[in-house]
Amino acid sequence: MAPQNDIADARLADEGEARIDWADGFMPVLRSIRERFAAERPLEGVRVAACLHVTAETANLVRTLIAGGAQTALCAANPLSTQDDVAAALVERHGAVVQARRGEGPADYARHIGALVKSRPQITVDDGADLISTLHAAKATDGMLGGMEETTTGLVRLRAIEDLGCTVLAVNDARTERTINDRFGTGQSAFDGILRATNLLLSGRTVVVFGYGWTGKGIALRARGAGAEVIVCEVDPLRALEARMEGFGVMPALVAAERGDVFITVTGGRDVLTTAHFERMKDGSVLANAGHFDVEIDLAGLQALAGEGREVLPLVEQYTLPDGRRLNLLARGRVVNLAAAAGHPAEVMDVSFALQALCVEHLVAAGGTLPHGVQPVPDEIDREVARLKLASLGVEIDTLTDEQRAYLGVWSPSGG
Repeated sequence: MAPQNDIADARLADEGEARIDWADGFMPVLRSIRERFAAERPLEGVRVAACLHVTAETANLVRTLIAGGAQTALCAANPLSTQDDVAAALVERHGAVVQARRGEGPADYARHIGALVKSRPQITVDDGADLISTLHAAKATDGMLGGMEETTTGLVRLRAIEDLGCTVLAVNDARTERTINDRFGTGQSAFDGILRATNLLLSGRTVVVFGYGWTGKGIALRARGAGAEVIVCEVDPLRALEARMEGFGVMPALVAAERGDVFITVTGGRDVLTTAHFERMKDGSVLANAGHFDVEIDLAGLQALAGEGREVLPLVEQYTLPDGRRLNLLARGRVVNLAAAAGHPAEVMDVSFALQALCVEHLVAAGGTLPHGVQPVPDEIDREVARLKLASLGVEIDTLTDEQRAYLGVWSPSGG
């Protein structure tokens, strides 16, 4: 049984449709897939449930799945990322089932996920693994065709689960996803959120980045491009070495706490910034999280140290320490690029959601025969998305000759 809709205001549908159309204009890869899906209907009758950020870009993925014949239901992966007008347009204009309201509390969040679980989806699309984890806990993954996960945090959670009961394709690990979404998408959108919330000048400031994975690399690159001094804090020696060799300062977090002006966590872990760090920070320091969940900055520890914060700007809470120093927390520690801005640009999500759409098609075609557990996205899907994106940019590349392929396939010291 399909869940009922739970949205803020159906009267916002016209505004939402305009926003969806705007994003669609910058998503040519997904649009080309939608046109093919509409002609071929490869997802006919398949029940798809998605727990994603309810944005205009996500709406275009939902439209694509519906065009392919899927019965699609959507709930929010983050209560502060939902665009209520987009939710209304998906329900009123496109026939999707949507359970999402901006600012929904933990009880509503759990209820919305529970409603999608009760619909017994055949395929899930996750951002953080909350939906598939709930299905697993309810022992409801048997008979599923599979799922997808597009975050590092979600994949960590899923790889820790024994006997997952279905296939989950690791979209986050696809080469196109890591390059475009993590590095260039979050690298830009994290600062978009920080600057919208604060209007700070980055030039001349010291930005401390916690975590130097693909996302951390993008953030560090953008910070340096804006004229900031950049410090990287890492626990992985290989990543720390890479950051140092790329010209960034590398040091322990407690040392960096005394030097930074803007602190950005992007580890996927918890308690990255704690009381020990807050006690060392300069007056006016800005704290932002660009990871997934709101556990990277220890809010309880900050409140224990400074008491309740006061809202000085719409998404800025200021905490005053006993000695008068002020620390500014953005978006209550939630993911800043969505809570304080509009998330990744549509051009970035064009690649991510093209991967998702083709992975749904792949799971349907496989018919539940793929190995259970976390599996890589097939290389041919990764390459097809890259090919389509290049074509949309008007870029042509070379191909190997038969002789070059033979040389690379069979090698000997003599070159034969």
